[in-house]
Amino acid sequence: MQGTARGEGRRLAARHRNIELGLLALAVAVCLAGHIDADLALTGKMPPGLLVHGLALGGLAGAAHLAVRRFAPYADPLILPLGVFLTGFGLMLLDRLDISYAAAHAKKGDYQKLPAAPSQLMWVFVSVAVAIALIALIKHHRFFQRYVYLLMTGALILLAAPAFFPGRPEDFGAKRWIRLFGLSFEPDEFVKVAITIFFAGYLMASRDALALAGRKIWGMTLPRGRHVGPVLAIWVVSLLVLVFERDLGTSLIFFGVFVVMLYAATERTSWVVLGLLMAVGGAAVVGTVEPHVHGRVEAWLHPLDIYKEHHDPAIISDQPAEALFSLGTGHLTGTGLGSGRPWLIGFAGRSDFVFTTIGEELGLAGVTAVLLVYLLLVQRGLRTAVGLTDPFGKLLATGLSTALALQVFVVVGGVSGLVPLTGKALPFLAAGGSSLLANWLIVALLIKLSDSAGRTALEPAPPSPDPLPAQAGPAGRAAPGGAAAVDPGPNQSPNPGPNPTAPELTLPRPAAPGPDPDRTEVNPAAPHPPAGQSPYGYHPAPQSPFPPNPSTA
Repeated sequence: MQGTARGEGRRLAARHRNIELGLLALAVAVCLAGHIDADLALTGKMPPGLLVHGLALGGLAGAAHLAVRRFAPYADPLILPLGVFLTGFGLMLLDRLDISYAAAHAKKGDYQKLPAAPSQLMWVFVSVAVAIALIALIKHHRFFQRYVYLLMTGALILLAAPAFFPGRPEDFGAKRWIRLFGLSFEPDEFVKVAITIFFAGYLMASRDALALAGRKIWGMTLPRGRHVGPVLAIWVVSLLVLVFERDLGTSLIFFGVFVVMLYAATERTSWVVLGLLMAVGGAAVVGTVEPHVHGRVEAWLHPLDIYKEHHDPAIISDQPAEALFSLGTGHLTGTGLGSGRPWLIGFAGRSDFVFTTIGEELGLAGVTAVLLVYLLLVQRGLRTAVGLTDPFGKLLATGLSTALALQVFVVVGGVSGLVPLTGKALPFLAAGGSSLLANWLIVALLIKLSDSAGRTALEPAPPSPDPLPAQAGPAGRAAPGGAAAVDPGPNQSPNPGPNPTAPELTLPRPAAPGPDPDRTEVNPAAPHPPAGQSPYGYHPAPQSPFPPNPSTA
């Protein structure tokens, strides 16, 4: 029976891998079709190097699929295709923007005329290769549980490092980059992964203490004061990042991930309420006293004031207003790939404002489709968390999915005017090697986590090598020498004993004068119950009055 279940589980896992392969082919085909459509609209010609680009993207997807098939055969079949689709779609958008930026800035001669798609394609190779290596080399996700404090130490160092590097004018006051030897990267993209791993390990060990109830105020039970310390520490670190690095997006993601994981670990709504109050209060204070953050808030509240002759000097960018114009131009179905003017937004059109290209040229329908792809990827991560059995894996899958969802929220919300601009890169779609590599690390971790969850669901655990010793009672009668005979089953014994795990069926006993001859008094001091007596102290069901079945007797 168990061998049959294991075989069925492996067949279902192989079917999932075949589904994954088909979805990968569909994702690559859609991205190539977008390339062709955009280039035909812009230049009237087929895109140069289309075959090489298609083979490269398909080869990377195939290599990742083979790694998953070999080292994570029970993984979720949607996670990898969703990551490949978003990555290929982002390459298509960057290639389309490169053509427009090159034409618009050819006479200006500034850096914006340089293409971004070739370097992004290089980072795609690096990111997918690192993801494949993680899938192949890390045997189980609990490997990271051994190094949670080491990861936290490194994450804090990386998180604080950009404050000591001078910013450039095009950064508009934000300090998110480390620049060494002509290279630059955003450490906060990797910090969100490392800190999520630390949160999972810390909350797994401390969830019982954090779940204890404290005082009840205004109908809400707040946690005890001595257990609020970790939340206050994370809150202070988030505010320090916001003040010294002027990075609103990282501080929101950092604190939001911790609060969501804290709720998942303790199931206490009071932590969520407390976290929201602290986040709103801290952001309000910093947004009032810190000039850079105050300027972003003013641009969010009054995006069109930039066109007034006299406006708040804190508003220094017209990008929020241009983004609203771009999104409004798209209407329901958009102007078509290559037929819009997204380069008017400026240098940020390839980073967080790449979302406006989707809204303008694909309309509300395209925006909804892209957001649904993100939502589906987050849902698969949360579904993985539900399927896992160990607390560390549950919290890790929840945290990684939350980090991805919060980054999409702060970017899309900032571009569309829902929240102030944060300057974060839109996952997978925006130009930036650090963001792409960090998000592919999240994809690889979710694949390993879903493999553990799928293995638990589809492959039954092996039987215990040492069976439990038989005990005299309802399941069998005492054998000579103290051994108990094993119950042969209801189909082989004419008078089977009751199953202690099943509901007891008691038939009416015929009335008989005198004491019950089947009742036996249990001696509490006896080491074993008498033969035929239940070890739980209740009287076994009487034997069936019906004659045995001659076919099994």
